[in-house]
Amino acid sequence: MRLVTLRQATIRHSGAPALENVDFHIDKGEIVTILGPNGSGKSTLLRAIIRAIPLSAGTLERAENLRIGYVPQKLHIDPTLPLTVERFLSLPVRISPDEAEAALSDAGASGLRKRQMTGLSGGQMQRVLLARALLSKPDLLILDEATQGLDQPGSAAFYQKIETVRQQFGCAVLMVSHELHVVMAASDRVICLNGHVCCEGEPAQVASAPEYQALFGTGTLGALALYRHEHDHSHDCDHDHVGKGHEHA
Repeated sequence: MRLVTLRQATIRHSGAPALENVDFHIDKGEIVTILGPNGSGKSTLLRAIIRAIPLSAGTLERAENLRIGYVPQKLHIDPTLPLTVERFLSLPVRISPDEAEAALSDAGASGLRKRQMTGLSGGQMQRVLLARALLSKPDLLILDEATQGLDQPGSAAFYQKIETVRQQFGCAVLMVSHELHVVMAASDRVICLNGHVCCEGEPAQVASAPEYQALFGTGTLGALALYRHEHDHSHDCDHDHVGKGHEHA
């Protein structure tokens, strides 16, 4: 089942293209990772999908009654604000203590319900944000560099939890991340973005593509050594957009 489809999507900021002629789709149950340098339009793409910003051109189609859970990069909370995890999960719609505890358990954050939000570690905060995203029982879970600031073991544990969530809820997962070796191994499909779609496909396919290596360097290939490509057929990367990229601040 196709959840989201973008066709020839273009988004301009103050007249300058942030994304140009992007084709994108995500299906039920798959994990898709978007990679790209700073300013490549990754977060812009996510914001377009959740309809936070309009398309300048092209079309966006979403499955009827699509439920989306969103985990941001970080959440800034005034350190003087008394706000428990339970109260945070009840914004803006109040939920029961049992519902809060169930969501926290699903996110691997059991026992944090009475804790102050400002007292959480980085890893605990991301688990709580994940719990909030899971309250809606999402069809599509979107993670915008959700492990930024976590150490490598913390990031790996978080992505393992995401795989568990995918299996438990049957939801699709759309991730943006700079942690190439972790997300490449965790993904069904990778999209390399730099104002346009440079290349996309299975992780091993994208890792060997010239467009990917031009953005991230051939040294990243060694980081993917643990990824096992379980298909014995070859793939061709889409080269149609090569050389049409734009640089953005």
